[in-house]
Amino acid sequence: MSKKHPIIAVTGSSGAGTTTVKNAFDHIFRREGIKAVFIEGDSFHRYDRQAMKRAVEEARREGRILSHFGPEANLLDKLEELFRTYSETGTGMRRYYVHNEEEAARHGRPPGTFTDWEPIEPDSDLLFYEGLHGGVVCEGVDVAQWVDLLIGVVPIVNLEWIQKIHRDSKERGYSAEAVVDTILRRMPDYVQYITPQFSRTDINFQRVPVVDTSNPFIARDIPTPDESFVVIRFRYPRKHNFPYYLQMLDGSWMSRHNTLVVPGGKMGLAMEIILTPMIHEMMEQRRKLL
Repeated sequence: MSKKHPIIAVTGSSGAGTTTVKNAFDHIFRREGIKAVFIEGDSFHRYDRQAMKRAVEEARREGRILSHFGPEANLLDKLEELFRTYSETGTGMRRYYVHNEEEAARHGRPPGTFTDWEPIEPDSDLLFYEGLHGGVVCEGVDVAQWVDLLIGVVPIVNLEWIQKIHRDSKERGYSAEAVVDTILRRMPDYVQYITPQFSRTDINFQRVPVVDTSNPFIARDIPTPDESFVVIRFRYPRKHNFPYYLQMLDGSWMSRHNTLVVPGGKMGLAMEIILTPMIHEMMEQRRKLL
């Protein structure tokens, strides 16, 4: 952790909705004039798209589990090295994973591949990470120890599966059967490496639908924000002004002393109301040191 070079990490599995949180932070950074370095977790995968397919098939033949949730398919040591180096110096090495044709045109690399490693420019205010492993702790790796603000995004698992099936089918061209196979194959890694991170987060945002999602594999639609609530759990409730949150977020209530429930359509607003003062404090501490 570093007050001079702070790190914010948003962690959640594929299809969880971490991009929604990233957009909320993007609004805050732009409004407050904060220069952030954005790091995507995909850039720390060990294999490119084609190599991952081959590695998965080899693991399947050998009776092993290989998924992007687990350490074998990722460069978690390099992720921790980046967090440590940035925390100490304000810089570090990064690369990009090219997801689609639009990004391919920007980076000059084909989809499914990585760019070369390059240094981060040393004039940023903070580092912002969004991906699978922002709070991971496993075999010789402790990424969480370097994070100043750790945010979890974890919809109930049936909703998470519905979102992933729809996204991967419509946006990435996978069959529903292929997506379900991926969900089942990586479940042990989900339990061992993804779930424990949510016990380390400073704040968790969990979307809970109020419509039937009992069979996510045949759901035709993703429940809308207005068809859900967001359960927000705070690790350090004494640091938060809950009367203010309740006043600003119409229809919200406290379900426990450390848990705020808000209507799903107000998730983005809730994030900005809760997170803006925290980022203000983070930047004020940094300015004092500089």
